[in-house]
Amino acid sequence: MPDRPGVYLMRDGDGQVIYVGKAKSLRKRVSSYFRHDSFASPRLRKLVQCIEDISVIRTESEVEALILEAKLIRKYSPFFNVELKMADRYPYIKITSEPFPRIVVTRQKGKDDALYFGPYVSAGDVRSLLRLIERYFPLRICAREIDPAKPGKNGRPCLHYSLGRCLAPCAGLVTQQEYGERVDDVILLLRGQSSEVVERLRHRMERAAKSLDFEEAARLRDTIRAIWRISRQRISSPLREDFDGDMWQCLNRLQQVLGLPVIPWRIDGFDISHMSGRETYGVVVVFEQGAPNRSLYRRFKIQTVEGVDDFRSMEETVTRRYGQCLKGNEPLPQLVLIDGGPVQLEFARKALDGLGLGDLPAASLAKEEELIYHKPDGKPLRLDFSDSALRLLQRVRDESHRYAIESHRASRSGRLRRSILEDVPGIGKHRAAQLLGRFGSARNIAGLTVEELTTVPGIGPAVAGKILEVLKENFSEPETADN
Repeated sequence: MPDRPGVYLMRDGDGQVIYVGKAKSLRKRVSSYFRHDSFASPRLRKLVQCIEDISVIRTESEVEALILEAKLIRKYSPFFNVELKMADRYPYIKITSEPFPRIVVTRQKGKDDALYFGPYVSAGDVRSLLRLIERYFPLRICAREIDPAKPGKNGRPCLHYSLGRCLAPCAGLVTQQEYGERVDDVILLLRGQSSEVVERLRHRMERAAKSLDFEEAARLRDTIRAIWRISRQRISSPLREDFDGDMWQCLNRLQQVLGLPVIPWRIDGFDISHMSGRETYGVVVVFEQGAPNRSLYRRFKIQTVEGVDDFRSMEETVTRRYGQCLKGNEPLPQLVLIDGGPVQLEFARKALDGLGLGDLPAASLAKEEELIYHKPDGKPLRLDFSDSALRLLQRVRDESHRYAIESHRASRSGRLRRSILEDVPGIGKHRAAQLLGRFGSARNIAGLTVEELTTVPGIGPAVAGKILEVLKENFSEPETADN
């Protein structure tokens, strides 16, 4: 038995799970059942007499063991366990199903049409989320009934509106559509889809700036910053509500076939994308309990590798990824998955060794024959294509590949939208737009003289000389009407 946190399952002679327990030290806890000739409790005496087999599942922490214990008790309903319901221990965040939904903290998950998020291990995490929501996405907290057809019949708004903590739907100061948009933001945030929330807010911020509503644009900017700040923290909701028995068996199977020390609750998938050796990007995607968490995806523009070298690009990506994790005290995965074969895996392990993370389990999945490399001797593992463990690894690998291509296209699109004039020191977007509006194209500008450029307000001889120096490196002659 390992001297580590985890969960133990006791079975009888028929193979039925008769007891599930958790422990800070599996070795000490399990051995304690066999140190006594007799127990004061008849239940414990009978339990020990019935035990024919004990299996253990190591976890990263006591908290994870506690939650896993509750999950397994609900799954197996062991005879010797007292009833344990996770909702009795941990809070949920509830969004009601009313026309103008409220946000409520509860420890009981009801059978209604409301949305429940959690359970959350840390009450501090719940408070952090609620403070963020209260300040930037305020929903009503009162239980007053509001008629959508006559929302203003309740009269003046309460003090919460004056403090900026409510939109006052009771007083008809916000439409049901506008309020619903705010509710959608909160739902995305609670689901961990921070990137989607930020994208929605960014579009609103741009609209507000174009309509000269700078106060609203500034509020949205501050909201985006707050979301990124809190999304970098680890919110302790370790078990998804849709975490079913099939996924549980899949993760157990993956632990078994790869010989992992713990169940791979979190898997990081890496891939490399480039275009003819230029603009190479390395990416990492994150799967938690078998599902992607897009708010944790990251991409890295390769800086130390020239030309096409996927191996060293992978080494740089892994080094930068986990260097940031160690620096920010962020959680590490239970499995690192590399898109590629044994050589890519070798360079990834080299990066992990350099960071002192040589014990972090790593594997690679080759595309053609779907071979899994996970041992230093390089002998691959071939699983049946219907194997649930292989299918999960394929999903992680395919998602990392998709995100790598998406990241590269986004970068290329941004580069194409950017004028070459912006490479000139002292020329920003506004001045570049001014020059292009005056002369038509960068090629035309390359054919001008310093004197002609200085006719543009704000362009002096020194800046004009720099502009022509940069442009003539890219264009040998001015553009003509035939072009």
